[in-house]
Amino acid sequence: MKKVILLLLLCCFSTYAKAVSDSINIRLNSFNGEQKKVLYELAVLEKNGFDANEFWLKHKNQFPKLNDRERDQLALEVFTNSQILYTPPKDSAIQFWIQAQSLANWMYYLSAFIAICAVVALFKRYWNLLIDFVIKHLAPLFRFLFSPVLLTYELLIVSVFCIYFGVSIEEFVLRTVVVHVGLCLLWSQSTAIFTKEYLIKRYIVRIEDDFWGKSPWDAVKTISLPALCLTLALVYVLYKVPQDVFYNYEIVLSGIAAIYALPFWRTLEKYLYPVLFPFKKEKRDRGINSLGGCTVIAIAAVVAFVFQENSLFNNVISALISLLTMSFLILSLKMNYKYDFRNYYYLQFVTILFLSLAFWYGFKNHFNEIVWFSLIGTSVYIIIKYFEIFSFFSDWKRSKAWAWKLLGTAALLWLLAKGILYVSKIIYQA
Repeated sequence: MKKVILLLLLCCFSTYAKAVSDSINIRLNSFNGEQKKVLYELAVLEKNGFDANEFWLKHKNQFPKLNDRERDQLALEVFTNSQILYTPPKDSAIQFWIQAQSLANWMYYLSAFIAICAVVALFKRYWNLLIDFVIKHLAPLFRFLFSPVLLTYELLIVSVFCIYFGVSIEEFVLRTVVVHVGLCLLWSQSTAIFTKEYLIKRYIVRIEDDFWGKSPWDAVKTISLPALCLTLALVYVLYKVPQDVFYNYEIVLSGIAAIYALPFWRTLEKYLYPVLFPFKKEKRDRGINSLGGCTVIAIAAVVAFVFQENSLFNNVISALISLLTMSFLILSLKMNYKYDFRNYYYLQFVTILFLSLAFWYGFKNHFNEIVWFSLIGTSVYIIIKYFEIFSFFSDWKRSKAWAWKLLGTAALLWLLAKGILYVSKIIYQA
């Protein structure tokens, strides 16, 4: 008998639930699109912690009499089961929430970037003082524990912990700071271990000496191996937090450093940089020649990835193009060519060609990042050339016409802004 009663109760409850659901659907079908849109916005506000009472009072007269429970049920049903495509009306609550969220996201990114810069700057400024203090004032009790060698390995372990556990932090700013502290420690301490120089100032000098040194193994130990460790760590971070796309740019940079420091590139370099500096009989800084060789390798890598036509490489292509844009801006500077300007003129042609091709590729394949890299790179290039044109005829600082030149700079920036708006309008309409 009890089982029969229980079965009847279950049937009653299911019938009641179905009746309630049917009632909600019937009422929703009686509403027009504007009413459903109001209910959808109401659900969005409530789900994101906003006080929706004022919004409801503003739109209450568009509906028949509804109590709060019915209103919330209808709003939840629209939010869960409806697909509404609309543009938020001007000065509406939902538009304010979307704009506030967008502004907050940009502030998160900016705060994370500023925090990273500050932490790195503090490391650079106080690192030697901290080690000196530990060595001098805590000896002999902690002489073994905080010896330069042992401290290096301890900080290396800290870096591994920061990277391994940092990726599991949900808060974006804190996660970014912790992971980058780990990455900086990983690079610095692995470099210290491979160079056997345990102070930053010493192994930075050692890196420069080894890169141009005669022993190829020294460059591998001091540059390639630490960069390889950093690259592997970045692969792990990207695997754990693929939504943080800026790590794609960092992994490309560390990967290039690991590869380009290998000894055989020193031999091939003299055959690579003439692609960008075809005219001989010109003395340039060897760092510019090295950058030219690295740029040729990066161009070849971009072409190879583009011909793969695989979306997996899109972020890598974007990162390489951003680095190539900076490289071409540096290589096209007049200050690198003091005696013979033939290579300078040739680099202007190559730089313009690269920026044009980057824009065309980004526009054709709808890669907004590449389009913006090319537009920003073109704007910076035009401003640099504007200043350089005057340097051929007069000294900017000593010239009496500096006010006119400054006014021209303002006009140029205005024209560039207009051009970017025009191009963005074309892209949006396309």
